[in-house]
Amino acid sequence: MIRLLAALCVLGASTFSATAQDNYWVQIEARRTLTGAQDRAREYAGTIDSVHGYYLGDGFYGIFIGPYTETNAQTALGTLLSMGAIPSDSFVKDGSRFKQQFWPIGGQQNTRATLPSDDTAALASSVEDTPVTPSNETVAEARASEAELNREEREELQKALQWAGFYSAAIDGAFGRGTRNAMQAWQVANNREATGVLTTRQRALLFEQYNSVLEGTNMRLVRDDASGIQMQIPTGVVAFSEYKPPFVRFDASAGIPEVQVLFISQEGDAGRLQGLYEIMQILSIVPTEGARRLTDTGFEIEGIGSDIHSYTSVTREGTDIKGFTLVWPANDDDRRERVLDIMKASFTRLDGTLDPSIAPPGEEQAIDMVAGLAVRQPQLSRSGFYVDDAGIVVTTPEAVAQCDRITLDREYEAEVIATDTDLGVTLLKPVDQIAPLDVAEFGTRTPILQDQIVVGGYPYNGVLSAPTLTFGQLIDLRSLNGDDRLARLSILPQPSDAGGPVFDKYGAVIGMLQPRIEGSSQVLPPEVNFAVDADQIVAMLNSNGIAATTSEAAQEISPVAMTRHAADVTVLVSCW
Repeated sequence: MIRLLAALCVLGASTFSATAQDNYWVQIEARRTLTGAQDRAREYAGTIDSVHGYYLGDGFYGIFIGPYTETNAQTALGTLLSMGAIPSDSFVKDGSRFKQQFWPIGGQQNTRATLPSDDTAALASSVEDTPVTPSNETVAEARASEAELNREEREELQKALQWAGFYSAAIDGAFGRGTRNAMQAWQVANNREATGVLTTRQRALLFEQYNSVLEGTNMRLVRDDASGIQMQIPTGVVAFSEYKPPFVRFDASAGIPEVQVLFISQEGDAGRLQGLYEIMQILSIVPTEGARRLTDTGFEIEGIGSDIHSYTSVTREGTDIKGFTLVWPANDDDRRERVLDIMKASFTRLDGTLDPSIAPPGEEQAIDMVAGLAVRQPQLSRSGFYVDDAGIVVTTPEAVAQCDRITLDREYEAEVIATDTDLGVTLLKPVDQIAPLDVAEFGTRTPILQDQIVVGGYPYNGVLSAPTLTFGQLIDLRSLNGDDRLARLSILPQPSDAGGPVFDKYGAVIGMLQPRIEGSSQVLPPEVNFAVDADQIVAMLNSNGIAATTSEAAQEISPVAMTRHAADVTVLVSCW
């Protein structure tokens, strides 16, 4: 066998190391598997010198001839194509982003390749057993090279066509009419002959387009034995930060501050899985919009916000609960979807789960943090109370002003059905029907001045998980300016108690606590507060078709019973 020595031998008679300028290559093939690429590199190396193989990232292994300067690489490409020595869809590629060398075995040092000479053409024409590819791959030849693709490679091709916007059918690896039409449409869009069969070069170009969106992400396989998780993550934009069970945190490292990756790993049963599902949804990295799905064996949460778009997937196998979260900037969907697809496909469960004691001891804890991640907080929280079995809530208009969304107990979505700004009362209705543990009963007897009253509310913006009681006295049945719709109280509530029910000693609601008016020229003592009279609230309920419950109880209830009743009636109203 006569080798193509003159075409690709080392420059001159001596061996020179490649320089920084000699980093351009003639790419002759790319494969999706290392074994396949090594086999092809071995075949080429049997007839051609200076064959090298490099991992390109994203699952591609390239076979190259070189290195050259850029000008010489272009000249070499044209000459070698005209000789039929290399595939017709070969092209020049900058080697600055090549990764690990896989051929020759052992990663031998590159040497500078020389241009083909006239003698080379003569030698090449005399080679009888050297495979020759025509300069223009025919449809039959394209079909033949396509037939060598395995199912995974065919599915990847469909995914690339789908990403490019030309394919919308199932990813099944079957090249039917839909796939052929997509290939033809891609060829037309890229100024190629519309045959419906992609040549080897066209497939490579499609995948270059497909993977160009990943530029800078540097997707690499990361193995974390502590959590028992292995997967590809965008190491170009995130780096390991810390262990915060059940999370392994990879925080933004460069360029894109919104990016974050979490490995999730813990032991537990279905109940523990559900608890994790609920915790994830209160984190600030998981916006409230987006699809949610929970089963006994796993869950998915998509969070779509104005600034970030996150995705979480967790599954349970036996007592091992494992998964991941990807947080990405909003409005960068093409790149996010490609990164997410690679992460999903590469996610691998290893032995073991994250040890809860792996976090450094003595770290600061905070009520607004979970495992070092910020809990999403409302912009304002106030109190309210249930007034019927359908979950209608009475609160103050201050609680719902300028909100994108309203929640009851931070769990149930609610909407405004009526507001009387003059009276200072708003009615809320849960979006999905709920069943309150108890509802307010409005007192029908005339309150007695100097009697003890109790306000149920959520002080400190709902930091406490249950409502608290604040005790005071009823001072007057009118406001300071004589408005008989308001009662004057002597009590020291917190701002977020506003909207809460005011109970008499019998457990009946005699009003709703109003927020203090700030910025007034007249500053009242802190214990002077006001409540909207119960009769006014009942009238508003009736006018909106809501039947209020009344009470004529004449027996005082114990502090324990009052606490229980107030907890069942009072609700946290949050503005987001």
